[in-house]
Amino acid sequence: MNKKSIIAIGLFVLAICAIQFRNCKATATTHIWAPSTDVQGYKVWHITSDVYIPVKEDANHNRLPATTNIGLTVGILPFKKINAELGIDHKSGLAAADHYPFYGNLKIGAPENAFGGFSPSVAVGIFDVGSKKDFTNFNIFYGKVAKSVQSGNWSLGRFSLGYFSGNNKLLINGQSESDNSGIIAAWERTFPELSDKFWFCVEYMGTKSVYGSLNIGIAWKFASNVSVLGGYEFYNNTNLINTATLQVDIDY
Repeated sequence: MNKKSIIAIGLFVLAICAIQFRNCKATATTHIWAPSTDVQGYKVWHITSDVYIPVKEDANHNRLPATTNIGLTVGILPFKKINAELGIDHKSGLAAADHYPFYGNLKIGAPENAFGGFSPSVAVGIFDVGSKKDFTNFNIFYGKVAKSVQSGNWSLGRFSLGYFSGNNKLLINGQSESDNSGIIAAWERTFPELSDKFWFCVEYMGTKSVYGSLNIGIAWKFASNVSVLGGYEFYNNTNLINTATLQVDIDY
């Protein structure tokens, strides 16, 4: 296990020991696939269960297994203008990588308007910190800003833009060449014209590695702390099979 993995897991264990449960509404910490600038509130625990289902057979006419992810994230800072969250994920359906199923993540950010009416939300972080060197330690560092845009009384939604970079030995393209850095961008909007519970998003993550994709998703909030998202991932690398996503999020 590498040093970054030990630090991430150690911090997570300390957070569990130090923080008590409580009920609170909070936003999700990803859009569909890529991280957003949202950060879990202090002492808010977030459970997510995702499944990624290949939509067709591979070139050898084999039906690939679905990939599943179960994650737990918690807010760890009691401040209004600066937030932080720490999390861990368990992934399966990744062949030999299933022997090392745990991945850590950490994010620090500031909400929109925290430093004035025109200040965007900002976040920096790392995710998919795996425990096996050059096998599961993707170590995706990123920075991102987001801003909601209004035209009179009409919301144009929230626009996000950022950049990421990961392990150049694992983020490779179809020619086995390093392709480990790129932009992350998203547009999202809640549609009160239909229902405050309905949310739509389009996001993009660069490179032709396994992370690079154009994603479309819709979500419905069944309660203040429960939502379900359905999405579709179009991978930039055409050798990869597109997937459909179903995601359930619960805050408590």
